[in-house]
Amino acid sequence: MSRDPHLNELGEFLKARRAELNPAELGLPDSGQQRRVPGLRREEVAVLAVVSTDYYTRIEQGRLQPSAPLLAELARVLRLNEDQRAYLFELAGKNLPPRGSERQQVTPQLQRMLDDLTTTPAFVIGRRTEVVGWNRLAAALFADFGQIPETERLYVRLLITDPAMRRLYADWDEVTRLAIAQLRMENARYPDDPRLTTLVDELSARDAQFRQWWAARDVALRTAGTKRLRHPVVGDLTLDWHTLACTTDPDQHIVVWTAPPGSPSHDGLRLLASWAADQNLTASGSATTR
Repeated sequence: MSRDPHLNELGEFLKARRAELNPAELGLPDSGQQRRVPGLRREEVAVLAVVSTDYYTRIEQGRLQPSAPLLAELARVLRLNEDQRAYLFELAGKNLPPRGSERQQVTPQLQRMLDDLTTTPAFVIGRRTEVVGWNRLAAALFADFGQIPETERLYVRLLITDPAMRRLYADWDEVTRLAIAQLRMENARYPDDPRLTTLVDELSARDAQFRQWWAARDVALRTAGTKRLRHPVVGDLTLDWHTLACTTDPDQHIVVWTAPPGSPSHDGLRLLASWAADQNLTASGSATTR
């Protein structure tokens, strides 16, 4: 019976990575015997990962699929960087574990791109719907995110708890149900994320509609669509939104809002951009929290 080519590659990848390591740097004792191959021996990796040598050998031989916790331990032992760690989990057919309480943030390069979109609202949303980056026009269109405490700056939370957001969306019910369905999809990918669980518990306790819509178990990917807004400064807007993947962090998505050139909504965005330039609104690169 032929072996899984992904598991074969997984084994070869582990061999290559252990060959790069210096045993002395990992605190392993010097046995005084000359090594036939560079780097760590299989039995040394097994000891550091707290598994039997036979078990680890079968993984390297492509005869066994390791669990996600063991993959995480091997990534630690072999000192893999983020790209190597992602590749390891991909070969094993496992999802990368959540980063727990690690704070998501946009790169300086991505923030510069957002800032350059002076007539196009755009923000970056994380896997729990954290708004982790935005430009000045997004702050003018939705909310001055820089004035919202970071722990409360979650898109689905703002939809539920902020009266201004309820007034902003002409189709608030549809928008909120979609956001909850997208959050449910993320929950399936990271069922053990404690911060996501806390968010769901909080919103379920404080809002009956959220509780009802969450229990419906609708799911949706974050892709593209059209939404109607009633903005207090520039009036009614019909905007198309499109989601772009963030290659530096697959848990982040860039959401860009546009309108057809020459349309009233396109003119409204330009008017809002002019208004925003005169206001003390913050892009996330210079945001301060209350």
